[in-house]
Amino acid sequence: MPLILKRPDVLDLYQRGRDRGWVIPCFCTENLTTTEAVLAAVYDHGKKIADAKLPVTLAVTNLYDHRSQTVAYTHTRDWRVGLELFLADLRVLCGPKSPFRELSVMIHLDHIQHDLDHELLASDFEDVSSIMYDASTLPFEQNMAKTRAFVAGKGKKVVVEGACDEIMDATGTVHNEMTTAERAERYLKETGVDMMVANLGTEHRANTANLKYDGARAREIRAAIGPKIVLHGTSSVPSEQVGSLMADGVCKVNIWTALERDASPVLLRDMVAHAAQVAGSAEAKKLRDEGLLGPKAPVEGNADLGHFTTEYRQALVYGKMKAIVQGYLELWYR
Repeated sequence: MPLILKRPDVLDLYQRGRDRGWVIPCFCTENLTTTEAVLAAVYDHGKKIADAKLPVTLAVTNLYDHRSQTVAYTHTRDWRVGLELFLADLRVLCGPKSPFRELSVMIHLDHIQHDLDHELLASDFEDVSSIMYDASTLPFEQNMAKTRAFVAGKGKKVVVEGACDEIMDATGTVHNEMTTAERAERYLKETGVDMMVANLGTEHRANTANLKYDGARAREIRAAIGPKIVLHGTSSVPSEQVGSLMADGVCKVNIWTALERDASPVLLRDMVAHAAQVAGSAEAKKLRDEGLLGPKAPVEGNADLGHFTTEYRQALVYGKMKAIVQGYLELWYR
C-alpha cells in the first residue's frame, strides 16, 4: 500500500482504528535508524497478528524550540534539507520494492509553530497526512483564532491536529493547568480541527516519577468531544495506563523520548563491554587509568574494524528501538 496522504484516506484510517479499538501510534524520528526501526517493528507485529496493513504514523517537528527534528536529521542543520530527507526515506521504505510496502503509513508534521514555521505553513502539504498546528503558547482566544484561520485555509486538504493547551517540557519550571472538558469542547467547535491535543498531566521528556496521566479527565473530555484526543508525552505514561487509552477517548499517541532515552544505555553498555575492540587496547587502558572505565572493563585485545563502524553503533540502537516499539504495539494492536 502506498503512503496514506490524502485527507479522506487518513480520516478513514482513523475510523478503522476506532472500529477496531486501536490507538494509532505516532513515532517521531530524526534519523533513518529510528524510522526503519519503527517500520520493522510494525511489519513484524502485523505478521504476528495476521494484519499486513497495520497503521502507523512517522513524524518530525520542524522549528519547535524544544526539539527541531528536521534540523537534527542532517548535519547541514537546514530544516528544508532535513525534511526532504525524511520524506525521501519514507518514499523509499514504503515503496514497491520495500518489505514495508503493505503497511498503512502516514506522515505527520508535529508541533508546527504558528510563528516560527511560517514558511512551512505556506506549503500545500501534499506530501504529508496530517499536521499539528501549534498555537498553544498564545492566550486561549488567540490560539483559537489562529487555529481557526489555519483550518479555514488548509483544512480541506490535510488533517489538522490542534493544541488546546500547551504540554510543558519536564525540564522547564512552568506548568500549565490541565485541560477541562468545557475548554476542550469549545476549542474543537470553534476551531474545526479534526483531533486535539489535551493537557492530561503528561509532559515532554518526563520520567514516570514526574507525572500522573489523568485518565478520568480524559474520559470527561471524551464525553464532550468523542474519541478525538491526542496524547503527547506518552513516553512517560506507565504501561498499565497506556493499554487503556482508547477507552479514555485517545485516538492517537505521540512517542519519541522513550526511543532515544532507552536506546542510549544499550549502546553505552556494549561499547564499554567491548572497550578494546572499540578503541584499541592503548586507548581503553588510558580511559581506565583516567577513571572513566571501571576495573572490570576489558582493555586487552586488538581493535576490531567491525566495532569502529557507524553500522555497529546503529545496529544496537536500531535493535533496542525496535523492541521498544514492539512493546507499545503489543498494548494497542491485538
